[in-house]
Amino acid sequence: MFFLGLDIGTQGARALVCDEMGKVIARSSCALVSDSREKLAGGWAEQDPLSWWEEVSSCLREIVASLKREGISPEEIKAVSVASISGTIIPLGAGNEPLRKAIMDNDSRAGEEARLINEAGEKLTAKLGYSFKPSFALSKILWIKRKEPKIYDLTKKFLQAADFIIGKLTDDYSTTDSSNALKTGYDLVSKRWPKFISQTLEISSSLLPKVISPGTIIGPISRECSRETGLSRKTLAAAGMTAGTASLVSTGAVSPGEWASTLGTTLAIAGVSERLIKDREGRISCHLHPEGFWLPGGASSTGGECLKDRFGEDDLTELDRYVPERTPTHLTVYPLVRTGERFPFVNPEAEGFLIGRPKDKYELYAACLEGVGMVERWAYELMEKLGAPVGEKIYTSGEGSKSREWLQVRANILNKTLVRPKIVEAAFGAAIVASSQTVYNGLSESARKMVKVDLEVEPQPEKLKSYAVKYRKFRDACRAIGYE
Repeated sequence: MFFLGLDIGTQGARALVCDEMGKVIARSSCALVSDSREKLAGGWAEQDPLSWWEEVSSCLREIVASLKREGISPEEIKAVSVASISGTIIPLGAGNEPLRKAIMDNDSRAGEEARLINEAGEKLTAKLGYSFKPSFALSKILWIKRKEPKIYDLTKKFLQAADFIIGKLTDDYSTTDSSNALKTGYDLVSKRWPKFISQTLEISSSLLPKVISPGTIIGPISRECSRETGLSRKTLAAAGMTAGTASLVSTGAVSPGEWASTLGTTLAIAGVSERLIKDREGRISCHLHPEGFWLPGGASSTGGECLKDRFGEDDLTELDRYVPERTPTHLTVYPLVRTGERFPFVNPEAEGFLIGRPKDKYELYAACLEGVGMVERWAYELMEKLGAPVGEKIYTSGEGSKSREWLQVRANILNKTLVRPKIVEAAFGAAIVASSQTVYNGLSESARKMVKVDLEVEPQPEKLKSYAVKYRKFRDACRAIGYE
């Protein structure tokens, strides 16, 4: 029995097939043709939704061919699910055809609309602990209503990217998942579309999709999709989730108290809480877990970019060799490369800093690793302060987690064991979601069965006291310049 996960990104599509124990059997990826990625003036970004399906169908044909070479029939794929970046919006006409190009997640045209929504939906934002941004799907729907009324009048349904691909797979264009629905204004607590959308914004509720939980079976592969891709009509399509949430699932952090850090260009953390976590300063957001828990998370502007900025010409593997003997360093670093920080504090004017004079580049390199670890500890302390318990193990992924030495520095600063899974990607998370209500009894069980650990790094007792002192100095230095 096999499961298929799809990840629809701004640059292309990825597909992955694994068995019920998480062993990957086949992969495929297709880049988006450059003509379909429009870079427009004024912060606008659009793509042709039909180009997504061209990518996906190409990936699926490759997957089916790969499976057949291994002697595996497409009928053995039990279920498929889809992950995508949240916030992209597509108006569909009566024939389920896109009426215009999709307004992408990173499009910023709807600033005025976001302001109007925050005024109209004040009770909802207070209830859920976040505010609407121009990047949110509902902001873009209101923009279409105000700026493109002819398209709005022809619209049968507004969908996000994952919903559209599910529609192409099943010929059912009526649903979305609760993960993606957050940015369309869905009330995750009351589990309904709030009245202000139809009553104040005058966006008809009939234009919004039915919201279901990730993993819920929507239906079988349609005859047309089967003919185009080679997938079996016996394969079931399950509701998906946002790419970020699917990546979290792929780490194995799916039960209360479990958290994951993604360390790439920037640092992001996300985890599982039994209750809704709200922050008046807007530093975090909180998705709904399919099993009724909550998924709080936040993203810093710091991360691996500081290494690229300072050591872009160096061999980082060689620099890593000197880290054990140089840590803890005598330097204090806030490793911000660009202006502005968003988590664990918000300050659009924040700048990085270095206190102390490094002996050489090896010490400076080690101090930068420490700096990111200090921000990470601060982030987890903030989550605990807001009411979200953090367990003794932190799952970790991203380019920064490939360095064994950096893992050790972070484990020492956090005083927690870092766990690096073998596979962390949204397509794998989508495959786990596809299994969660077909062969397993929920997402927690499917993740426990399918996620495998590559490495565990425990904190070194002899360095814990030194790092506790160093962390206090780091926070004092931040406090002295208003970073808190």
